[in-house]
Amino acid sequence: MGDDGRLTLVPGQMGLRDILYFKTPGSYTFEKADYPWLARVFVKVQAAGGGAAGSRANAAQLAAQPGGAGGGYSERLIEASTLGATESIVVGAGGAAGTSTTDGGSGGNSSFGGLCTANGGGGGQHVMNSGAAPVCYSGTAGPLAGTGDIAQGGGPGGGPIRLSGEQGQSGTGGESRLGHGGWQRASTNAGGAGRGYGGGAAGAFARDGDSTPGTAGQDGVVIVYLYG
Repeated sequence: MGDDGRLTLVPGQMGLRDILYFKTPGSYTFEKADYPWLARVFVKVQAAGGGAAGSRANAAQLAAQPGGAGGGYSERLIEASTLGATESIVVGAGGAAGTSTTDGGSGGNSSFGGLCTANGGGGGQHVMNSGAAPVCYSGTAGPLAGTGDIAQGGGPGGGPIRLSGEQGQSGTGGESRLGHGGWQRASTNAGGAGRGYGGGAAGAFARDGDSTPGTAGQDGVVIVYLYG
């Protein structure tokens, strides 16, 4: 309420006025001049998850692979005076699926200018060859934190295990702040895909002559809350 008794919009005290969602991988431009009433922005930046390798097994043997790591996450409250005239927004793409004999790709980084950044999850490597002897492998390390008021790395991808030529399990996909990793396999198939944004893919599983492809990681997302 203004001094003259009329209802008045006070710059900087109008609250949340709009929310922008950037869900498709790629680069975008935020123009401050498009929002002349802007007082501050609150950004959530989710990086993409890593893809997973495929797997191939000989007759009477088994091979399973680790999961890709989940993407990192950051958030920051930014005063309009801190923003440049334009800020670049990048949404990371999920890591590519590997073939039956190649590694999964790493997930892409996501960012809002240089003010808030998050690192993509590493891809699950093709580490287990076909065999029947018991063996296990480490999973995929999660990425380090980026930059922001709150910044955290993504969850690690799980490691695979083989108990015999018939029994084993692939690694789960890594968790993310805005998504979940894919589910592991204990029978021949590609690993489960992540859910939401930034989840890592689970590793593939193959048994008794089967060959399976890997699974792609989940894309990232950038969300921008506009306050007047």
